[in-house]
Amino acid sequence: MSRLDSKTSGIINFLDLRKPSVKALYYILLFISCCIAFVCLAPPLWVFLSSLKNIKEFAQVPPTIIPHTFEPQKIITTWKTLNFTKYYINSFILVAGSVVCAIVFNGLAGYVISIIKPRGYRFVFNLILWSLMIPATINLVPIFKNIVALKLNNSYIPLWLSYGANAFYVLLFKNFFDEIPREIIEAAKIDGCPNLRLFYKIVMPLSVPIIMVVTIFSINASWSDFLLPYIVLKNRESYTVMIKIYEMSFGNTWMSADMKMLAVLYAILPPVVLVIFFQKYLTQGVVIGGLK
Repeated sequence: MSRLDSKTSGIINFLDLRKPSVKALYYILLFISCCIAFVCLAPPLWVFLSSLKNIKEFAQVPPTIIPHTFEPQKIITTWKTLNFTKYYINSFILVAGSVVCAIVFNGLAGYVISIIKPRGYRFVFNLILWSLMIPATINLVPIFKNIVALKLNNSYIPLWLSYGANAFYVLLFKNFFDEIPREIIEAAKIDGCPNLRLFYKIVMPLSVPIIMVVTIFSINASWSDFLLPYIVLKNRESYTVMIKIYEMSFGNTWMSADMKMLAVLYAILPPVVLVIFFQKYLTQGVVIGGLK
């Protein structure tokens, strides 16, 4: 197999690189991409390196990039001191419920609009699209008033439901369901398959790629959210990682700067791991959202 045959080409292939103008454009784009990557990676990398320094080296001017001293026991000590196990468990509970609600509710909404198509479905779909134009912070007050009226405050349930109602996820599901061959749907209906069974027996198993995309987006959104959990969860035993970071930064408890950096590192570690291992699905989600 030749070098050209083994290459997965994009817009620019090896033959194009023989042209001076294309080659110059390629290196310009490569340089810009490297600059963007550096800007994106510099803050978390700085947090990681700073968390490994002791307090004396952390406060040194000018600052050092690579730590001269390394105290691995500080990582475990800080974790136990801040009791991050409890906050991690709370955040995982919040994330798990949010993912389930995001897949089930938005998937059902997309299924009804794309496949069942009852009377008035176009109007409902337009309402969902128009809701994308509303800033999320405007919804905060009515959402909180409804939570209080239903006496669901200080519970994860309203957070799960709020994360499970997302117009963008409905749009992703609807557009993906539009591509499912209608012959499969019609064959199932001829066999007497009811709509709900058709949804979870046929449509959802065929939609694993979009389910993965919505899962990743939902995990990142629910893990990183601070404002809504902060105003809903008043019991300290239910605090998530992000609320703990805020309390640690602006509360009455004194904490050294290096310990704060370690706490921030604990908070950003799960999203970073998520991006590293599921980058393909994140890219696929961007492509689906852009093409549709």
